[in-house]
Amino acid sequence: MSEQQVDTGRRRFLTVATSAAGGVAAAAVATPFVLSFFPSERAKAAGAPVEVDISKLEAGQKINVEWRGKPVWVVNRTPEQVKNLAKLDGKLVDPKSEAPQQPEYCKNAHRSIKPEILVAVGICTHLGCSPTFRPDLAPADLGADWLGGFYCPCHGSKFDLAARVYSGVPAPSNMEIPPHKYLSDTRLLVGDDK
Repeated sequence: MSEQQVDTGRRRFLTVATSAAGGVAAAAVATPFVLSFFPSERAKAAGAPVEVDISKLEAGQKINVEWRGKPVWVVNRTPEQVKNLAKLDGKLVDPKSEAPQQPEYCKNAHRSIKPEILVAVGICTHLGCSPTFRPDLAPADLGADWLGGFYCPCHGSKFDLAARVYSGVPAPSNMEIPPHKYLSDTRLLVGDDK
């Protein structure tokens, strides 16, 4: 056997080229696997906070927004409606909001950051229906103690304008208050309070 002369430069080049191609291939295979650990854009959007413009929301009006697939109500209560909240304490299941259906900063008489603006998840705590907004005072079908609020026609549950449940109705607890914060006087962020 004759000894052949080894071209070390060519061998080094082939080793480096093969290693580089293998590294690129490994990265191409690993990238989809690693990306599968992160939520999709659709999943992020479903749980993402929602920014709401309340600049055109007049006193006594309600707007609906969607957050995490749930209806969220933003209500601009009149000064009279805010004042009437204290009159209902004796007729409510949890007037002081002792149960944890709201963030700590909304554990007050009006269940909100600003007394006039209510932000609540618009789902009845009985069977998950969406109650209707009834800001009118003492309509015949809701009784003399009605000072405005939310009425669930499915089973007759009643909530005041702070989304607190009346006693003696099927709904067991107050409506949920989602985490939220004000970005400015006219911009509200629902779903994030950090």
